[in-house]
Amino acid sequence: MRKNALAISLAGALFCVLPTLAIAGTTEQVTDTVTTGVTGVQFSSGFLDALSSLGVEAGPVGPTTIYDGIATFPITGGAIDLNTAGGNIIHSGGLTLHTSKTNVLLESFIIDTTGAAPVLTGLVVVNGTLLGRVPLFNLILPPGFTLPLKPQLPLLTLSNVTVELSSKAAADLNSVFSVSAFHGGFDIGKADVFAFISF
Repeated sequence: MRKNALAISLAGALFCVLPTLAIAGTTEQVTDTVTTGVTGVQFSSGFLDALSSLGVEAGPVGPTTIYDGIATFPITGGAIDLNTAGGNIIHSGGLTLHTSKTNVLLESFIIDTTGAAPVLTGLVVVNGTLLGRVPLFNLILPPGFTLPLKPQLPLLTLSNVTVELSSKAAADLNSVFSVSAFHGGFDIGKADVFAFISF
C-alpha cells in the first residue's frame, strides 16, 4: 500500500512537470542533460520512529511535499553519462528537522554518482546559519542493477534505491540535537528517481 502511495505521488508530480519538458535534437551522445523530473523517498518506519522518540519534527522545504511518509523532490537539472552512470541530478526543495530550540534545513539536494559510490549531498542550515554543502545520504543501488543505463528515452528511471545516513551527517545530527541515536548507515528509506533527459 505504501509503495502504491509512492507511485501515485510521483505520478502526480510528473504530471505537473510534463508541460515544461523540452526535448533537444536526436543526435546520439554519451552525456545527456537532465531537464526535469522527480525523486520520491518513502521514509522507513525506523527513521520516523527515531525522529518521534527524539521529539524532532520533519517537514518540507518548498516546493518539496511530504504526504503519508513520502517526500517528493522536484528535479531541476543536471547531466548524466549513460555509459558510466556518472553525473549529477539537481533538486529543489528539501527537508526541515526541528525541535522547539533547534531548526535544521537540508536543502538543494544533488544526487552525485561521479565518485566511487553514489551519494546525495545537500546544503545544511542550522538555526539560520549556512554551514555549507555536505554528504548527507549514501545511495545503495538495487540488486541486479547493471551498466550501461538503458533509459526509456526521454525517461530515465531508478527504482528501489536504498537511502542511508552518511557518517558525517549522523555525527552532525547527533551534535546539533544533543543525542546519540544516529549512526552511519542508518536506514532512511527507499527512493525512486524519474528524470527526463534531452537526447
